[in-house]
Amino acid sequence: MAGAEEMKKYRSPLVSRYASKEMSYNFSDKKKFTTWRKLWIFLAKAEKALGLPITDAQIAEMESHAEDIDFAMAAEEERKLRHDVMAHVHTFAHCCPTAAPIIHLGATSCYVGDNTDLIALRDGFNILLPKLARVIDRLANFAEEYADLPTLGFTHFQPAQLTTVGKRACLWLQDLVMDVRNLERARDDLRFRGVKGTTGTQASFLQLFQGDHDKVVELDKMVTEMAGFKKAYLVTGQTYSRKVDIDCLSRLASLGASVHKICTDIRLLANLKEIEEPFEKEQIGSSAMPYKRNPMRAERCCSLARHLIALVADPLQTASVQWLERTLDDSANRRISLPESFLTADIILSTLQNITEGLVVYPKVIERHIRHELPFMATENIIMAIVKAGGNRQECHEKIRVLSQEAAAVVKQEGGDNDLLARIQRDPYFAPILGQLDALLDPKTFIGRAPQQVKTFLAEEVRPLLEPYKANMDVKVELAAHKVCVVQPACGPLLLVLLLVNQPRWREVITDEMKRD
Repeated sequence: MAGAEEMKKYRSPLVSRYASKEMSYNFSDKKKFTTWRKLWIFLAKAEKALGLPITDAQIAEMESHAEDIDFAMAAEEERKLRHDVMAHVHTFAHCCPTAAPIIHLGATSCYVGDNTDLIALRDGFNILLPKLARVIDRLANFAEEYADLPTLGFTHFQPAQLTTVGKRACLWLQDLVMDVRNLERARDDLRFRGVKGTTGTQASFLQLFQGDHDKVVELDKMVTEMAGFKKAYLVTGQTYSRKVDIDCLSRLASLGASVHKICTDIRLLANLKEIEEPFEKEQIGSSAMPYKRNPMRAERCCSLARHLIALVADPLQTASVQWLERTLDDSANRRISLPESFLTADIILSTLQNITEGLVVYPKVIERHIRHELPFMATENIIMAIVKAGGNRQECHEKIRVLSQEAAAVVKQEGGDNDLLARIQRDPYFAPILGQLDALLDPKTFIGRAPQQVKTFLAEEVRPLLEPYKANMDVKVELAAHKVCVVQPACGPLLLVLLLVNQPRWREVITDEMKRD
């Protein structure tokens, strides 16, 4: 728990209340500045390998202090120098006196700053993609289970032709499948900034290697590979193009749009009492109305999805106002927009996984709604049956039109049930087809190829997409008091108990304490 003094300061709820441990760490100071040190080590190793007078002892000294960052010293250095990179150069040099002369050799601030951002973006996508795959997996199972359960379709939120519960879930899945491909493309398109110097010309490195262009090219390649990237951008200014940030955050914003649509649908269906998100036994829906079962998880997803969608405006504007080789008015904005986009995407996926793992369907309510509307929808089938029995199409149409309007008046003006079927049964005109009415009104005759579409879509589009993520499918999200736990089946219950005991206040944070062996 935060101390009393910390409680007097604003804390972003994205971290203090919601985000997973792994995504929070991905954008933490610890990872950021540890990565800086690793990048300085990569640079020194490559420079040594290419002939610069750097010793094994200097590199070993740097490696031995890659993790033990004195943040207090770095803060004091930054207070004096007003430069974050040089503050950490001095702090690293303090514990590596032998290596001090060669730390950051030939580099500019963006060597550590931009390259670290690219690593965080890549790692952020790698955190999100398995979570998105799990949501798709849960929804696919849901769609398969309810592939042939008829339900009212809605256009303009007015009753329309029937579909199935599973087919509707496939509409959600289709958007999420697109999001997987978008996130994979954004991640795979990322390149390393590499070693480019102050304006991207690599002039400082060319000087270090006495005009040897091949060695400068090899230096860039070696450092890129050490950082885990296949390619570096061939041209940069001082920074990598800020359009890269647009590319990444626009994919996340698109994911936010998908989640908002899905969760809005769930909220609408919850109002109809056809589908509900999970609701714990002792959960309170309203402080004033004890009977309420508010769709609070779906509402949270919608709320955060709007924030995620809005964040893409930052890199769009930032990229548009970069001057020539670089300007520093991008920095403060990117410190907020990049982490917040990934943190927000992280929590909405974890929450959506929890929703999809516990969606509740009420077939009897769905059936009642169908019965209420189906007589109107079945009129064309009834007309065709009369014609087949020797009747006149226009005459039958007029009969049904009159009866339909009478039934509609009962529904709208008197608040009664739709009695069109009873009116048809009482009218002697329809006597030739009375024995067919049950078959004509079977909901499954109104769903077209929905079940077949579900089967084909899952088999051809969804299941193959999930293959690369099979090892991550067993992770489950559970809501507990104060925290949302991402747990493994073998040890999840123990973690859940510990969290319940140690964190009594209601707050939700995603933690991923346990990794696969």
